[in-house]
Formats: sequence, C-alpha cells, structure tokens
Amino acid sequence: MATTTRKRSSKKEEILKTAARMFREKGYAGTSMRDLAEKIGIEAASLYNHIHSKSEILEEIIFSISRDCREQLDNMDPSGTSLQKIESLIRFHTKMMIDHFESYSVMVSEWMHLDEEKLGEFVSERRRYVKKIESIVQQGIDGKEFKPVLPYVVVLNILSSVRGLEFWQKSAKTHSAEVMEENMVQHLIGGLKL
Repeated sequence: MATTTRKRSSKKEEILKTAARMFREKGYAGTSMRDLAEKIGIEAASLYNHIHSKSEILEEIIFSISRDCREQLDNMDPSGTSLQKIESLIRFHTKMMIDHFESYSVMVSEWMHLDEEKLGEFVSERRRYVKKIESIVQQGIDGKEFKPVLPYVVVLNILSSVRGLEFWQKSAKTHSAEVMEENMVQHLIGGLKL
C-alpha cells in the first residue's frame, strides 16, 4: 500500500513538474492535457488517476510557490532590522526563481488563468503579501534605515527584478546562482539604504 502511494505521489510530482515547464514554455492556454500526457509518456486518461483537471494542476503549481513565499515572510525573525528583512526576502525570491524556475515563472505569468474562486483567493493573498512587504519598507523609512521612497515602488522593483532572472535562466548562465543572488541584493539594497 505504501509503495502504491509513493508511486502515485511520484507520478503526480512528475506531472506537476512537467506541466510547469510546459505552461512556462507554451502558456497555460497553449498546453493541452493530451500534450502533457504525451510529454510524460502516458495515456491522457491516465493523468486523471493523479489529478482531476488542468486547472487543478495550475492551482497546485501556483499555490505551492505562493505558500512558500507567504511562509518565508511569516517566519521572518521579528527582531531583525527592516534592512535584514528586505535582504532576506530578496535572497529568498532570487533562490526561488533560480531553484524553482518553472513553477515560479508560472506563478508570475499564468495566475490569471486560475478559475474565478481561486483567482480571487490568489489576488487577495498577493495583495496581503505586498502590503506586508510595504510595511517592512515603511518601518525602514520611519527608522531612518531607508531613503524616503514609495514602499509600493520598492516592492515592484524587487519582484520585477527577480522576475528578470528568467532571462539569465534562459541564457548561457555566465555567472553562478550565488553571484546572481549577491548582485541582486547589492543592487536592490543599494538603492534603498541611506
């Protein structure tokens, strides 16, 4: 019984990983269940032994990454400075984009294909997430750690810069992930510090 559960879980993970790659490359709308099954090497009907629908796959990919982001923010050391918290978030998002490239890319570019209920849930969660980061930036401004800037612009800058790592992922990768992470931190924090 445990072996069957492990095999089923392993196959579902393979489906999610392959779907994330296909959704990123072809878009959610451009990927069919038949395409996905073919890529995995199983019959389309067999996919439904592991998942219920294409929309469920998208939900699992997006909410898995979203949950990781929320947990990272919620579990930050409350005694840290605003600068330490923002640096930690930049490092986290950079690592997520590098280590979970396909899924992270799907979250930032295919979320609008979620069904209506899940779309509302995701948008609300994203709004809360951005507001929490904005409040960290505002605390840094109030505490004279950061320049007096618009917190929302800082959040947009961080998340947009991390998303730009997609081009590095697709390139020859002439620099290591560690070098990219350090440069992201230096660049983004450098624009904030007093």
